[in-house]
Amino acid sequence: MKFDVTIFPDDLNKAIEIGRSVEALGFDGLWTAEAQHNPFLPLTLAATSTQRIDLGTQIAVAFPRSPMVTAQIAWDLAAQSKGRFILGLGTQIKIHIVKRFSATWIDKPVTQLREYVESLRAIWKAFQENGALRYRGEVYSFGFLPPFFNPGPIEHPHIPVYISGVGAPLCKLGGEIADGFHVHPFHTTKYLQEVIHPAIAEGAAAAGRDPNAVQLSCAIFVVTGTTPEEIEQNTVDIKSQIAFYASTPSYHRVLEMHGWKDFGERMNQLSKEGKWTEMHREVPDEILHEIAVVAPPDELPYKVRARYEGLLHRVGYYFPFKPEEETRRVVWEHASRAMAVSS
Repeated sequence: MKFDVTIFPDDLNKAIEIGRSVEALGFDGLWTAEAQHNPFLPLTLAATSTQRIDLGTQIAVAFPRSPMVTAQIAWDLAAQSKGRFILGLGTQIKIHIVKRFSATWIDKPVTQLREYVESLRAIWKAFQENGALRYRGEVYSFGFLPPFFNPGPIEHPHIPVYISGVGAPLCKLGGEIADGFHVHPFHTTKYLQEVIHPAIAEGAAAAGRDPNAVQLSCAIFVVTGTTPEEIEQNTVDIKSQIAFYASTPSYHRVLEMHGWKDFGERMNQLSKEGKWTEMHREVPDEILHEIAVVAPPDELPYKVRARYEGLLHRVGYYFPFKPEEETRRVVWEHASRAMAVSS
């Protein structure tokens, strides 16, 4: 099992030093997310200050970008990092695509994401072979790549593509076409075992693939701290995250598996009433412990490993890595030590 960290740098100039710190602590990978900032730019800087760790997006939103735009960015990052870049893609939901990105939602996310990945690989093949570009699909079609716009071959042309999702259809697609799958942090081990793994295996079987070829990765909800005050604040933070996701009907399939449908409906109603700051108080400890790993810093990495061994290939914590943050330093140091012992 590999251990990764996620960063949300609000200052691009910090990405170089963050990359050095992640590698020095012995972690395996550094992920960025598409939130307040572009997910690709920090990786270009981290690539200059690291030699070993994987660098990837967890996730970049696919549909607002043409596959050609994404293919070009990924190609340059793969060359710059000498083959360490992983392209993680997500569909997002309709309201974000239409109202945040002002892009078109065609209401066929599985079909669109399948063609997105297929067209990426067709584009990369044309780049590597300096050849013609031919791809025809229902959503995407490519057939024009003059030599002036072809960047040409690189040393590491195979770029791993991870996709993400919650429901079985996207999990099946992961098994069918992806190199990896980003599991949403809002999950339980029961959901992993009974929905995600079987769906990935079904997709892999349909494509004649080994399901073990699909690497499962997740930034896990964890509650930890070195003082009662830190643990209390961390508990509020994670319960707030759980309440936020539980308020969205598309995540209710996770809750319903455990008989928590009423809880999801309650969170949805509170969100409609705008009571976001109060919702964490409604999250019972039973749900917290089922979704999050709760432990002090010295026990946390071992509890994560015990829970997810055989279920995930790559794990991390669902909070950003910040070398300057003293309150979390001990958490990262224990994670680093635990990795060294287990490797």
